[in-house]
Amino acid sequence: MSKTIVVALGGNAILQPNQEGTYENQLNNVRTSSKFLAKLIQEGYKLVVTHGNGPQVGNILRQNEEAENVVPPMPMDVLNGESQGFIGYMMVQCLQSELNALGIDVPVVNTLTRTQVSKDDEDFNDPSKPIGTFYTEEEAKTLSSERNWNMKEDSNRGWRRVVPSPEPINILEADTIKQLAEAGNLVVACGGGGIPVIQREDGEYEGIEAVIDKDRSGYKLAEEVNADVFMILTDVNHVFVNFGKPDEKALEEISVSDLEAYVSEGQFSKGSMGPKVESALNFAKNAENGRSIICSLEKVDEAVRGNSGTIISK
Repeated sequence: MSKTIVVALGGNAILQPNQEGTYENQLNNVRTSSKFLAKLIQEGYKLVVTHGNGPQVGNILRQNEEAENVVPPMPMDVLNGESQGFIGYMMVQCLQSELNALGIDVPVVNTLTRTQVSKDDEDFNDPSKPIGTFYTEEEAKTLSSERNWNMKEDSNRGWRRVVPSPEPINILEADTIKQLAEAGNLVVACGGGGIPVIQREDGEYEGIEAVIDKDRSGYKLAEEVNADVFMILTDVNHVFVNFGKPDEKALEEISVSDLEAYVSEGQFSKGSMGPKVESALNFAKNAENGRSIICSLEKVDEAVRGNSGTIISK
């Protein structure tokens, strides 16, 4: 039986740093990414792809702000749904085209995905994830007063709205995604970490203003669909320890226990590689016979054969 890979696609695969966020630029990037992702299907794997949406949600939020006197603005959970829709559309178009060109008969589908979080998550008490437009301090104070937004200074570049980034608890559409993948579909799901929702006392779900780290949601998704491999694609070929120092070292094949030791040393930055390592480590540690891979997009086929990337297993 074919093994299943859940791939968490980095934001650069959709929009490069300092690149204008036009539809054409993003479509071209997704088209390039699709050529590499299709190699995993060629290798005989079933594939579930999740992706980031940070720049896209930020742009939609700004559209909401600029047009608020003309069109009523929507809450953050709805904006996440919007980004899942249009990024998913681009990915379905490009992946299907690439598979057709290779003569591979695999349907591609995008699944709108909700991620359950806890309303008691500590990040709701001290939001820290910056999103959207930069403001002056005076503008920030006005928005804080008028809209009850949490505003913080961001790297001396101005003030921005900050929102919670809670831990994912459960991927609500995981069973459907699993069934679609097992039936032979390439599934795009859980974009941007999933639409954040909380469960009310009556058992129903409602959206909440938050964003979720896509690698952490990717881990939960991989766990809940019983994936064999969880792969995080980024812009480097390996995870490094002592990064930027004379004794810098690339990690290739590594055990869970050895990687945990590096984590306890504080080797991985919370703002960059930390969440990726944490998510990959959790999957390799908790999945039965599962392994995690952190590698570059261009090396996906080599990485699944064990010839590139950082490969984590028990």
